[in-house]
Amino acid sequence: MEDRARAAATAARAKSSDSDALRANYVTPGLAGEAIATIDDSRSFTPSIACRKTATMLEVLVQPSGTGDLTSVTVSRDRDLDGTIDSTSTIPVPVSGICSNGVVSCSPGTWEKCRFLRWNVDSAGALNLTAVDMPQLAACYCINASCGSNLAWANMPSLLRDLGGGMVGALTTADPRYGIAEAVIDGPSIRYAGALSSACSADAAVPQSRYRAAPAAIASDAAIASSASTVFKALEGSSIGTGTSQQYRHCTIKRQVSVVRPAPASIVSRTSGGYSTLQNGSAFDFLMGSPADNSLAGNSCTLFDFRMMLRVAGADRIRDARLAHYYADDWAQVRIDGQLVGSGPSNWTGTGLPPGTCETKDTFHRYPGLDLKPFLTDGDHEVWLRVAVAKGGEAFAQIHVDVDDSCQVLEQVVDGCSFIAADPQCRLDSELVDGVQTSLNGVATGLRPLEQTRLMGAPSCPTDLTRDYFTKDRKYRCTATSLAYPDTSRGAYIIDRSTETLLADRTLQADGSFSSSTQAFALPDRGSVPACEPICKTQAPKANSEAAPDGVVGSKQNQPTGVDTFYHACTSDNACPAGPGEEIVSACGCLDDFPEAVVMMQTVRMAGADMVCSAVAP
Repeated sequence: MEDRARAAATAARAKSSDSDALRANYVTPGLAGEAIATIDDSRSFTPSIACRKTATMLEVLVQPSGTGDLTSVTVSRDRDLDGTIDSTSTIPVPVSGICSNGVVSCSPGTWEKCRFLRWNVDSAGALNLTAVDMPQLAACYCINASCGSNLAWANMPSLLRDLGGGMVGALTTADPRYGIAEAVIDGPSIRYAGALSSACSADAAVPQSRYRAAPAAIASDAAIASSASTVFKALEGSSIGTGTSQQYRHCTIKRQVSVVRPAPASIVSRTSGGYSTLQNGSAFDFLMGSPADNSLAGNSCTLFDFRMMLRVAGADRIRDARLAHYYADDWAQVRIDGQLVGSGPSNWTGTGLPPGTCETKDTFHRYPGLDLKPFLTDGDHEVWLRVAVAKGGEAFAQIHVDVDDSCQVLEQVVDGCSFIAADPQCRLDSELVDGVQTSLNGVATGLRPLEQTRLMGAPSCPTDLTRDYFTKDRKYRCTATSLAYPDTSRGAYIIDRSTETLLADRTLQADGSFSSSTQAFALPDRGSVPACEPICKTQAPKANSEAAPDGVVGSKQNQPTGVDTFYHACTSDNACPAGPGEEIVSACGCLDDFPEAVVMMQTVRMAGADMVCSAVAP
């Protein structure tokens, strides 16, 4: 059995081990309508995946000049794939450089007065060149004498592949029905065998190609197709399909912010009693009593009570509250919520008559400036002015309150996800934080929104508020029902009690009892396998002819010639299949060039960063 497996693996590797083998054994015959054989060559079949095919869909013939430029590039096409060349054209400009999607045309033999041209297919299907800026071209390099001698002839195969590849890319992008079966290089020409795929239609925009521009459309189209599919409905109705159902739950975490500017009277106000309220901006003076001269008439000693009710709705916004002034003829007490805070003309603490002669024949004044903030908490508070008058007299008390009516930010975080997040059957599927995708398909994206500053409040009360987030939009995936967990007790029994030479087992009998057994056990010899696939490393000299918007790379370097490095899989006899002109650097073996790769990537990264000027030297 092992010999058969090794033989099958060897045969499969021979037919699909690399791109050349895949192309020769499957891609080319498949598109060309030729026979494809099974791995062991015991059977073959002829696929029909192309409507039309031709031996020469596109042929490119080039002629380098003495300046190294391609002065003649002839393009021949079989546009309808009927086996006959039906259009031939010549590029109207010399080619000084080649890009993966276009060409560069300069003054012959130089890299001056260059024009940058990209391959394009017009509405009639004709292949042409369109002038573009160089950043719209990719992987450009120089081939004329300004970069080296004889570059075009020395690198003709790769030059033809790059030139023809740009044309093929433009053609297949314009009409995705076309497929390339094979490319053959013959001297200064390259020939592409092509085919039209089985998705044939008069319209080049086949339905499948639209997914490249709109990948999200695949999901909706798949849902429509599944609704009419008998296979899908069979799976959907199976125990696996119905045993586990999931539902998505959507919720948000929002930071609710409101900016208010309260009216001063909403913070503290006089609701009853007193005779006047004087307001100056955000300051109040509450007046009470009977201040007119001898407006109070008494007998030998008469008591008068004046009560004023103050309502406080924002004690934290009271900047200052004081008993500013009070006076009386003859005696007076000032109480707040029944607690004595001032009296005169002498100390009068009781609730009865004054402790001295009632008639004082004078009006006393007090300006205590007593702090009343500890008394004015949120709620209603009674200010009581109690006066004793002998014959004729008056009384007065003034409460001064200064409030803060500036803008106030009221903020709270409303978490509508806490209940769902606490459910053990729910897992976070996706999250958007202020429009930034922080989680997708249950995996953190590593993105986080920057701290934001937003303008809150009405125009009369604008306020800048800076927070790390304002809205989190979440979607949870919750399991509604699930299949019962399978019984793994037998597997656990085998694993726990078996050894390398003994296999233990326990089976369930019809009567519900268990039957245990043991038997000898041995794994076949697996043999040895190589520690790695042997590879070798080679290098070959190469002119640094790559081009950028600033010019040819080699012209900016002290040494315009570099090397290309290649890695080859070694043959079965451990030989290195080096290409023409390649020098073996490392012989066949288990090569580990990871440190070198890291250094090269870091060098490119730092070189790119160094190209940006961040400071100017003095």
